Amino acid sequence: MTKEVVPIARGDGIGPEIMDASLHVLLEGGAAIEPQFIEIGEKVYRAGYTAGITDETWEIIRNHRAFYKAPITTPQGSGYKSLNVTIRKTLSLYANVRPAISYDPVIPSKHPGMDVVVIRENEEDLYAGIEHQQTPEVIQCLKLISRPGCERIVRYAFEYARAYGRKKITCMTKDNIMKLTDGLFHRVFDEIASEYPDIESEHWIVDIGIAKLADTPGNFDVVVIPNLYGDIVSDMTAQIAGSVGFAPGANIGDNHAMFEAIHGSAPRYAGQNLANPSGVLLSGIMMLIHIGQIEAAERIHNAWLKTLEDRVWTYDLVRKAKAASITSYTEVGTREFAEAVISRLGQKPEQLKAADYSKASFSFQKPKLTNVRHTEMRLDGVDVFINEGRLSGDELGRKLEQLAGPEFRLIMITNRGQRVYPGGFSETFCTDHWRCRFQVPEGANLPTPANTRDLLARLEQNQLEWIKLENLYLVDGKRGYSLGQGQ
Repeated sequence: MTKEVVPIARGDGIGPEIMDASLHVLLEGGAAIEPQFIEIGEKVYRAGYTAGITDETWEIIRNHRAFYKAPITTPQGSGYKSLNVTIRKTLSLYANVRPAISYDPVIPSKHPGMDVVVIRENEEDLYAGIEHQQTPEVIQCLKLISRPGCERIVRYAFEYARAYGRKKITCMTKDNIMKLTDGLFHRVFDEIASEYPDIESEHWIVDIGIAKLADTPGNFDVVVIPNLYGDIVSDMTAQIAGSVGFAPGANIGDNHAMFEAIHGSAPRYAGQNLANPSGVLLSGIMMLIHIGQIEAAERIHNAWLKTLEDRVWTYDLVRKAKAASITSYTEVGTREFAEAVISRLGQKPEQLKAADYSKASFSFQKPKLTNVRHTEMRLDGVDVFINEGRLSGDELGRKLEQLAGPEFRLIMITNRGQRVYPGGFSETFCTDHWRCRFQVPEGANLPTPANTRDLLARLEQNQLEWIKLENLYLVDGKRGYSLGQGQ
């Protein structure tokens, strides 16, 4: 088999040790890859590259379809952006795939039989990282959810489930509160689920859904979920399955993919030959499957399972064993664990379920995106956000009633989403950040941008500092904005 060139980052902290061990196992196990080592992370940050990566390294990664990396360290302090998030978004790696499996009865687990895959949207939501200090008291973070983003991740989840023979997909959102953003994710899930009648689908509100998942993970199979919730859920499922140190991760796009463990660089354990390389090794197995090297992936995976079964364990598993009063095991270091896996190549586990990829179909259908750019959007009003720390809600409301002019009518004022005018309560705590909603009087013509500019000019002339505005649109005749709480 022709070897595939794979850019490899050895990472920071424990990264070099666990990557070297994992790569040794992959190559001995028959992976037809040619490593091309690259430098990213802490050294690059400290050399003056605030993104943690150079232009030359970007070109190497972009020239290959798979990228294999160990954990990196982002220096503390302002001015440094997460390189993981940057790579995912720059290369459009929209699907974050994180399996969480318990390896009972070999490894102690509170949830025997757990086998859940979290498929997390990887590019948008609050991870857009768009934040602003708006007033002395209030900072905002924008939550961005797009229809193409929802369609890509949900379609991928159903294709993944079908490829791996999984039977059910659970969507989790908070659309009882965020009816437009999370509501869009839920709506797209329902639309696409109808195209896969062979796969059961369900939706949970994310708070109770996470509680159920933590309590009875056996009731779940594949979970598809927006970005922030997915980050939290995937760490939680990894931990309750056995250990975050076991958990692999794949970041998949249409043209590129990145494979990494989900844990951090753990610098305090660096250089001690202690770290468990399993998360990076399992990520490497996911990489082999992605590039079509199924036989090698299966051989290595089964050797790893057999090593666990033979109780050849690193310190983290030994610690769990001691807590469970297990006394029969062999404690090894990072390098020795890799050698133990290599010595078992060609063997299969007897207690644990053996890996079998021979019948799986990994030909995924690329996402079909709905063209909604022809949607009619008509201006219906404007929300003006004002920085005002002197006036009460009632005082501000009465002033704005006079400034609304003939083109607009003040509908309401909210503070942190809660309506405080008209009809506000004295018990409601208010900050210096006010959302003031203006719409046209009933029967009047729809507003124009010129009307909005005139309104803003009147506010400025009366020493009211507006800090941002959001246009209110009717989308195909339906309201494209949320009501205020209490409205």
